[in-house]
Amino acid sequence: MNHYFAPGDGDWRTREITVSLAGRELVVETASGMFSPEHVDTGTRVLLDTVPALPDSGILLDIGCGWGAIALSMALEAPGATVWAVDVTDRTLALTGRNAERAGVTNIRVAHPDNVPADIRFHTIWSNPPIRVGKAELHAILETWIPRLEVGGEAWLVVAKQLGADSLQRWIAERWPTAHVERVTTDKGFRVLRCVWAG
Repeated sequence: MNHYFAPGDGDWRTREITVSLAGRELVVETASGMFSPEHVDTGTRVLLDTVPALPDSGILLDIGCGWGAIALSMALEAPGATVWAVDVTDRTLALTGRNAERAGVTNIRVAHPDNVPADIRFHTIWSNPPIRVGKAELHAILETWIPRLEVGGEAWLVVAKQLGADSLQRWIAERWPTAHVERVTTDKGFRVLRCVWAG
């Protein structure tokens, strides 16, 4: 089971599930073959239960949006903000877009990473990053997005302890020595990391 669809994946059977996000019950569309098609996965739930309240406005980012659990939560909690939901295939982006429409959410922008304007800086990133793509690819993803935080902006990441959360925390601290990175909580086998960008 992948965080991302690989190009050309043929297993695409959609289904509807009911989920609770940002205090609302939503019916969303998911698909077989993608990450956590039957429910909000444990790591994402731990993240959503840990992060602080969002600002009323600003530009927010969900890296690896899948069917949209994190992006929808951000958009519902901060209706005056713009939420960018990025993923690597058109199919996952289409799912997030449809789920936003069904929820009556109008402040989500779905995009392939290459289509996010280069001058945009983010106030907050929430992500359950795709650990299983491998360390090099994961690091490349974070190197794309973390430096695009505004000064004082925060990235909140949830990572399974057994899949390298502690080593990822060390790598972030070594890669960006001026950034502040800390482990905020450990719950149900997951670590939530907070990285504050210093510019």
